[in-house]
Amino acid sequence: QVQLVESGGGLVQAGGSLRLSCAASGRTFSTYIMGWFRQAPGKEREFVAAINWNGGRIMYADSVKGRFTISRDNAKNTVYLQMNSLKPEDTAVYYCAARNFVPSSAASEYDYWGQGTQVTVSS
Repeated sequence: QVQLVESGGGLVQAGGSLRLSCAASGRTFSTYIMGWFRQAPGKEREFVAAINWNGGRIMYADSVKGRFTISRDNAKNTVYLQMNSLKPEDTAVYYCAARNFVPSSAASEYDYWGQGTQVTVSS
């Protein structure tokens, strides 16, 4: 089992950057697939990015390709989401999640979730 805690959210102007972090408990962090999802008010939770155990396999939603970068540091039990060129439509609560086996864009396939961190992008 793993517990996840996100941080790094905040208020930023359009065009700005933020880096989200997700710290995981447990000694088996390196075995988990890690994903980032987001949920805006009144909308369903949507996939943002996912990374396999060694960063050799990465997935991005089309809406964030070229702007967001997911990475992980297994020695620190942490996964990151670097967000550049932020847009007002990126405003949402961002969640990290963990699962086994292979990266997936389906929220239902993730077993563990953090509490989320708010990202607000002003125009």
